[in-house]
Amino acid sequence: MELSGIKNIIFDLGGVLLNIDPRRTIDAFARLGMPQFINDRGSSYAHDVFLRMEQGQISSDEFRSGINQLLPQKATDDQLDAAWTAMILDFPAIRIEILRKLATEFGIYLFSNTNEIHIRHFHRKFKQEHGLDFPTLFQKDFYSHEIGIRKPAPESFFKVLSEANLIARETLFIDDSEENIHGAAQTGLQTFWLKPGMTLEEVFKYDF
Repeated sequence: MELSGIKNIIFDLGGVLLNIDPRRTIDAFARLGMPQFINDRGSSYAHDVFLRMEQGQISSDEFRSGINQLLPQKATDDQLDAAWTAMILDFPAIRIEILRKLATEFGIYLFSNTNEIHIRHFHRKFKQEHGLDFPTLFQKDFYSHEIGIRKPAPESFFKVLSEANLIARETLFIDDSEENIHGAAQTGLQTFWLKPGMTLEEVFKYDF
């Protein structure tokens, strides 16, 4: 990967650093009676409650209540959380090493479209598996539910750049969503699309 002129790297989380399988959550909600979790185009949530959760517009309890209104039979909080977090798989140790090595030369940041339930679950899982607090890998981690706006909106990237005091042309953004890459490019960020089938360790294996 060409990193000439780059001083900072912003990583996406799911699909880039963290292995995920959205189908597991789709299937889990289907078992609870939700017929459609993703819209017909397969590009976004089918119900507004998920988007509102990821933009911090509702609390976890309000999210669970909203989900139950979509189900034929009320589910428990534990059932709903288990279904919602089912997509979260593993964080390979080699990616921790990649981040640590890159941090010796670049400012390392995170920007993820996510929510309070996912982050609480993932942070606990990461600490159990790797023995360290996930945020310590970054100079700053940004989450859509905390900043109030999701990728690919250019405004979300402008907000991250502003809060981290970064210059767009000196900053590389890596994401597995082509739509998010287009949104980032509109702000002047340098971008790299991690296409389907590609892994971070393959991209950076010749750089160390």
